Amino acid sequence: MSHPTGCCFAFLLLLLLFLSQSWSQEPNMDDERSSCSHCDPHFSCNCSHSGYTRVPVVTDHALMLNLAFNNITLVTDDDLTGHTRLRTLDLHSNGLAVIHPSAFDSLWNLVELDLSDNQLTALNHTWFSKLEALQQLNLLNNPYSRLGSSAPVFQGLIRLRKLAFGGPALKDLRRGDLSGVTQLDEFTVHANNLTRYESGALADIWPLGRVTLSLQGPIFTNVTMVSAVLGDVSYPETSITLEDLHLANNETVQCFREAASKRIRSIFFRNISLSDEATVNFMVVMNGVPITSISFDGITLTGEGRWERASWTDHKCIDEVFIRNAVVLDVFKFVSFLELKFLLHYPRKVSVINCKLFLMPCPTSQLLVNLHYLDLSDNLLTDFTLVESLCDTKPTLKELRVLNMSGNALKSLSTVSRLVAKLSKLTHLDISRTSYNSMPQSCPWPSTLRYLNISGAKLTTTTPCLPITLEILDLSNNDLKDFTQILPMLRELHLSGNKLLTLPDGSFFHSLQTLTIQSNTLNMFSSADLQSYRQLENLQAGENKFVCSCEFVTFLQSQLEGSGGVQLTDGEDSYVCDSPLYLQGKPVDQVHLSVVVCQRILFVSMSCGLALVVGVLVSVLLWRLHTFWYLKMTWAWLKAKKNSRRRHRDREGSEALLSFDAFVSYSERDASWVENFLVPELEEPSRDLRAPRPLNLCLHKRDFLPGHWIVDNIMSAMERSRRTVFVLSENFVQSDWCRYELDFSHFWLFDGQTGGDAAILILLEPLAKDDVPKRFCKLRKLMSSTTYLEWPQEEEKRGEFWRSLRNALRGDELD
Repeated sequence: MSHPTGCCFAFLLLLLLFLSQSWSQEPNMDDERSSCSHCDPHFSCNCSHSGYTRVPVVTDHALMLNLAFNNITLVTDDDLTGHTRLRTLDLHSNGLAVIHPSAFDSLWNLVELDLSDNQLTALNHTWFSKLEALQQLNLLNNPYSRLGSSAPVFQGLIRLRKLAFGGPALKDLRRGDLSGVTQLDEFTVHANNLTRYESGALADIWPLGRVTLSLQGPIFTNVTMVSAVLGDVSYPETSITLEDLHLANNETVQCFREAASKRIRSIFFRNISLSDEATVNFMVVMNGVPITSISFDGITLTGEGRWERASWTDHKCIDEVFIRNAVVLDVFKFVSFLELKFLLHYPRKVSVINCKLFLMPCPTSQLLVNLHYLDLSDNLLTDFTLVESLCDTKPTLKELRVLNMSGNALKSLSTVSRLVAKLSKLTHLDISRTSYNSMPQSCPWPSTLRYLNISGAKLTTTTPCLPITLEILDLSNNDLKDFTQILPMLRELHLSGNKLLTLPDGSFFHSLQTLTIQSNTLNMFSSADLQSYRQLENLQAGENKFVCSCEFVTFLQSQLEGSGGVQLTDGEDSYVCDSPLYLQGKPVDQVHLSVVVCQRILFVSMSCGLALVVGVLVSVLLWRLHTFWYLKMTWAWLKAKKNSRRRHRDREGSEALLSFDAFVSYSERDASWVENFLVPELEEPSRDLRAPRPLNLCLHKRDFLPGHWIVDNIMSAMERSRRTVFVLSENFVQSDWCRYELDFSHFWLFDGQTGGDAAILILLEPLAKDDVPKRFCKLRKLMSSTTYLEWPQEEEKRGEFWRSLRNALRGDELD
């Protein structure tokens, strides 16, 4: 039986072995981390929507890291190590459940952190203990029920200015939860299911800018708690926004009494439903409160608009009313807004946006006696109903400065201009996103009009209908092909999204300072185009189909570098080449064109000049080397050889006919010696009967056939002669080149059928081989290899000369 101690020891060894194998098989977490390289030149890294399960490896130089919408459930202590330069970290919508206490310790420069829409069940104060630079923190929609337990979560965030927390699980808010938070510009709390609130939990934050509260559940179940919350965040300078509310009766609006007692001035409702009873009671609760601004975004009116019971209340401080996305459930029973006449003569700014408004009756318009700003955009107004809303020719809206009717079904520009002409103080008119497709030749406008927006319409041309008093004109996103109106007071002109081929003539706009002409069909522009603008400072002309010529690239690069007087404020990335094809898609500031492309005329001129110089040099060199002489000789030789072969074919089958004993080649200047000495001595018969027969010489003067090419005559004579005699002298080697055919033949005969043995050289005068021009290379070679006869000047030696010559000429006969 084994000892128990030994069994335990063996078991421990097996356990350690198993654990070591498990640890060795466990994957290295660092090896599993992926990399993200989606960083722009400004070190902003967008790694969102990429399926990461861990924080990816990114450059340590990153300033912004977006990891939203991934599957990162865990942030370890070394995932963000080294990112000391990081200023923005976005981890929202990841299912994040675990964050190591020191995960953010190295992020000393972090300014913005978003942890919203995750699965954090508890908040740990150590996460933020080293984030002294943090200014924005978003913790919304996580399943934590309270902010902290052991220590205040935000204790070290002394620079925090924007804070958002809460969600469906938040149940408890206590004093001290926000300890350390001293002042906020924006404060958001989602507490729709809040069950406990300790009075004063939010009261220590001051100053407090804008507060957004979601208290849908508590407003029905615990009005007292809601009142406490509103009381702690209500200050005259603080703007209150309340979301997701259903105010159905008198009880639901009583919570606003605490806010009313704090004399709040601005209140905003978002996604709210409102009954007639709640509306009346709300006005009663706010009676005498100096509210200057009240806004509704996403409001559903469940009643019939019978609010006359609140007509006795005092709301004379109301300056702005904003209503957007309003829905009336029972529109057919809803009464006129005339029942609010006790309120309508107070506001100076009214906005009714996207509320399906098709008509504002003239009596209602006439009640808006203090109105300076009216926004009726994105409704159902037509030209016909607009006539009623603006009371046609009746005086109304005398104080109106700004009118926005964009996004309505307006078609007649003349109708609008006629209706607004009576608005004697109107300075801004927005009639964009309408159905205007034409413009009359003339239009009445108020003399005070300075800003006009007709963008997003269907205009194809413009006319003098435009008021000359304009300082800002927006005609973007139309179908304009040119713009030639004279507007001397215009400071800003917006023409983006049209079909303009060139910049408008700047002489029409003496005061223009800003011009936008993006997304047109603009191919290029130059400094000459900009010189017509006297005061232009800012130009946005990017996103066009630019032809990157040398002039345009040079000009635009200088403008982008700031050397011009006009600044291209839309940035260098907006200027991209569309043609030529090899530059398509390349930013203009990165284009580098060669001299061949940019200075084509200069390049061609220099190339032609260089080619001419080289040609002259080559020609001189060829002339010095007698190349042209050789070419002429080659051409003459080839032609003569061709004729010779033809003569041989004609005589084929018969014996070669030798007509002469010798062909004599001599210079014309040596003709007297040939005629007076050579011919008489060799051709005349001797008186001595034992003497050999006379020789028959071929001389060009008497034996060449007239009418034939001289080289053909020479070739024919040589073919019919046994020998060729060259009478050499200074005259021979420096003969008159006007008889170049004969002189060419003197050279090329040595390549024919008469070889070196058939040539006899006679030197009339001393002539060294070096005296012969180098182009007579065959002759020079022959003088080196062949014995020649020298004409003796002494009379007594001439007999021997003639005997030697006769023997040479009769060499075949002697054999």
